[in-house]
Order: sequence, then structure tokens, then C-alpha cells
Amino acid sequence: MTEQKKSGFATLIGRPNVGKSTLMNQIIGQKIAITSNKPQTTRNRIQTVYTSDAGQIVFLDTPGIHKAKNKLGEYMVQVAERTLKEVDVVLWLVEPTSYIGAGERHIALQLSQVKTPVILVINKVDTVKKEEVLGFIDTYRKLLDFAEIIPVSALKGTNKDRLIDLIFHYLPYGPMFYDEDTVTDQPMRQIAAELIREKALKLLDEEIPHGIAVSIDIMKQRPGRNLWDIEATIVCERDSHKGMIIGKGGAMLKKIGSAARYEMERQLEARVNLKLWVKVKKDWRDSDFLIKNFGYDKKEV
Repeated sequence: MTEQKKSGFATLIGRPNVGKSTLMNQIIGQKIAITSNKPQTTRNRIQTVYTSDAGQIVFLDTPGIHKAKNKLGEYMVQVAERTLKEVDVVLWLVEPTSYIGAGERHIALQLSQVKTPVILVINKVDTVKKEEVLGFIDTYRKLLDFAEIIPVSALKGTNKDRLIDLIFHYLPYGPMFYDEDTVTDQPMRQIAAELIREKALKLLDEEIPHGIAVSIDIMKQRPGRNLWDIEATIVCERDSHKGMIIGKGGAMLKKIGSAARYEMERQLEARVNLKLWVKVKKDWRDSDFLIKNFGYDKKEV
């Protein structure tokens, strides 16, 4: 008789910039979710798949739960909150601290309204003294009735295997959802767009990145060759931003392009010929049509 395997859905939630995408990439072992030290990096649910001898975990990495300021923000929060009810286990990532702010309390309130088991993951423990961690656990324990509490370092991979075991503990037995070599259900076009956005986030000034989106205009492989032609447009909200994205003599755009191309070539295992353009579309984050146009579809919420 074959041993039964577990298979189910887990989601990572937490305030923006707490390390959700870094943890996802650490568990999966390759880069799927874009990472950046700026908030609002993840805008869509990213579905990634972890398969082992124990079974399969399908991770939904949601946008951070926060108080929305515009239509894009509302969309992101709706996606995150709906996901909580659809999964078998919720991983709530938090900072290692004994101060719990309004943002965390807002998330705790959302979590108190769902029946899904919640594993509290205290991330970034590599940045604090070991003896302080017990105090942080004690502070958070008073906030909600957690199924489990585990300290980790997403960056260093500390306690990663223990966390994976805990997730499997809360998953049901059943057949796998994906083939065992599947790592993500994101189409390559979307990954390519996110990689360009990630490089722009890393290289540009603080105030610009929130107001950018990337659309892939052309993505095709040249017949009989291990070479892809990709053309993409970076959309920003102001003319002044356009100038900064292009940079003096096109230097900044070149920098963004070569950093993104390097990552794309690793993902596609092929050479990439990448062309980037920059366009201004004022207030696209408050336009339903444009939000949908850049891949954020309200009907999917």
C-alpha cells in the first residue's frame, strides 16, 4: 500500500515589507516572488508550489494587508482578505518586536474572524539577540489564539525545515494539485513584468516606484533559436518620473534593463533581447480600466 500524502494550500500574510516573498523564495529554492525593501512590492496572489516526499504545499503569497488609499490598494487588500478563507493554514509573518502597532492589530482583527489555523512566524530573528525571542513570542501570544508560533530567518533559512513540517501538519491528505516539477502557476510574461518592476524598485528613488506598472508588449522565442525577444513598457504617473526612470542619456533605463535581462535569462535558461520603453499615464492607480490592463483584475477578487 502506498503511503498517503498531504496536499493543500497555505498563505503568507503580513504587513508590507516583513519578508513574505523572501521566505517564499527560501522555501521554494528559486526566485518566484519579487523582493524589495519598499512596501507594496507584491500586487497579485503569487501561487508557488513546494513538493516533497511528504506531499505538496501550494503557497499563495498575497499583497500585504493594509488600509487602502486608492483603487489599487483596495484591490490588493480584497485579494489578501479573501485568501484567508480559502486556504488550509495561514502563516502570519511579523517583525521580532515587543511593540505591536496599529497595522499588526488590524491584521489580528482580520484573523480573529476566520476559522483557518494560524501559524505565527516571527521573521528576521537573525537581527536580534537569541534571548530576546521568548519575550517577543510572549507579546504576540496575547494577541490571538495561534495554532503554532515559530521564530525564523527568511534570509538565512533558519528553522525553514521545521516550518515546512508544521505546515504539513495542518494540511489534509489527498492527491497533489500540480506535477512535482511545477514551481509556479504564474505565466512567464507576468514573471518577466514583475522582474522589470523589481529592478526599477531597487534602482529608483523612494517616491517613484509605487506609481509604476510594467506591461509586456511582445514576448516571443525566435524560431529554432534559444533566444527570446521581449519588449516592455514601464508606465509611470508623472513626466518628472519618466525623466528619472530614463536617466541621463538613458543610463537608468539601461541599468534597469540589464539587471532584469540577467534574471530573465536565468529563469528562461535562454538568451534574452530586452527592449524597454517608458510612458506616462496619469493616476493609473485610480483607474479601473488601467488597473485591469496591467494585470490586476477585480473580477478575480
